[in-house]
This record gives sequence, structure tokens and C-alpha cells, in this order.
Amino acid sequence: MDLQIAGKKAFVSGSSQGIGFAIAKTLATEGAQVVINGRSESKLNAAKQKILTEYPQAHVECFAGDLSDADVCQQLANEHSAVDILVNALGIFEPKDFLDIPDEDWERFFNVNVLSGVRLSRAYLPYMLEQDWGRIIFISSESAVQIPQEMIHYGTTKTALLAVSRGLAETCAGTGITVNAVLPGPTRSEGVVEFVNQISGGQDFETFEKEFFQSVRPSSLIKRFAEVQEVANMVVYLCSPLASATTGAAIRVDGGVVKACV
Repeated sequence: MDLQIAGKKAFVSGSSQGIGFAIAKTLATEGAQVVINGRSESKLNAAKQKILTEYPQAHVECFAGDLSDADVCQQLANEHSAVDILVNALGIFEPKDFLDIPDEDWERFFNVNVLSGVRLSRAYLPYMLEQDWGRIIFISSESAVQIPQEMIHYGTTKTALLAVSRGLAETCAGTGITVNAVLPGPTRSEGVVEFVNQISGGQDFETFEKEFFQSVRPSSLIKRFAEVQEVANMVVYLCSPLASATTGAAIRVDGGVVKACV
């Protein structure tokens, strides 16, 4: 299927690995000019090379910087002023008991997970309005609607993204700009695999996965971790003109974890 985004310029935050990388790679394979982002220049260059090795015709640029910093967001906007597709994929997570989460952690999570996307949307919306076309995607989580007690601060930031996304979609009513949130469920990203290795006590991933979906996420209908590409496929579709009637939505790619009809 031709997603009709060839030549569009896309920026994907937090895209040196994981879901963000899969989104950036898929956008690039569809012909978009993609700017990838992470804090480590070496990891970014490795990610770029990985895309180009698989798809030599891809157009990929790098922007190294911590987008939880407002000045870095402004630097990005100065270097790449015209972006048609913005995917706010940057996010951090960590399990921690509520009583052990200090103010500093709450502020850090809010800066990284929420304000980075707010600032970038504010920076690129004027250009999109001028062109009367644009796509803004926020990568939320099933944890936004089923707050995990082991990381309330993370879930809270993902809920905030739903509010920002819907409010921004309302702001863009009647234009060619769509704004949506995507809610992945448990996904087998590099960060999750690393986390599993730390807490599994030496279990292999497949054994941990089976026990996880029996006891921690028993409502899952697919009974496995999603692959990053499965999430990326949905996101890239939403970035295309083919999804022009989908806006203000919270799209779940959660494997049926959330027990709801809508």
C-alpha cells in the first residue's frame, strides 16, 4: 500500500532504538525524509546506518540532544524549521513504589514524557497551519488508562498525553492537521528486554513472558509482548493522508490488555 508520504519531512523523538526507531525506519521506507533523535550521537549514527544498510535509498538525518531541555527543543526547531510529521515517541519508565518517588522524579518524568512533546508541537504547529497539512502523534501507553501501581508517575504522564493530544486536535479543528495518541501495550523493545534481564533472576525471556501474561497482564488477548514493528505500522498509517478522518483519537495497540469495548 502506498501511504502517500514520500517527500514529507518527519521528526521522531526518542528514535535511536525501540518503538521510536521502528517508527522512524518505517517512515523512511515509505519515502519520508526522517530526522531521528536521541541523546547519544554514537547510538544515533548506528541507528542511521542500520536504516541505510537495509534501505540504501532512505533519507535520514540525526539530531542529538536531550529534548526534556527547552533550549534543546528550540535548537532543534532552529535547525529543522519545517516538519510535516511529528511523532513524540520520547519516553522513560521505571518501576518504583509510590512512597519512594520524590518530587524530582515526578518533575523528570513530566519533563521527558510530556513537556518534550508539548514544546515540539508548539514549535511545529505554526508551519503545519501555514501548509494546512500535518500529522502529530503522541506515543502514550495502555498504562494511561490502567495506571500501574508499580509506576504511578509513568502512568500519570501517559494519561497527560491523552489530554494534550485531544486538546490539540480540538485546536486544529477544520484544518488538514490531525492529532492522535497511540497506546502501545507491553512491547518487546530493547529497553523492556534489558529491564526483564535485570529483574528475571536469570530466566530466559520466553519463560518470563509466559509468567508475565499469566500474573501481571492476564487481560492480554494476544498473550505475548507486541513487536515494535507492530506498533510502528499503526503509527505510520496514522501519519499518512489515508488516515485523514482519524483525529482526536486514542488508538490502542495493546494486544487487548485494556478491557473496554471502545
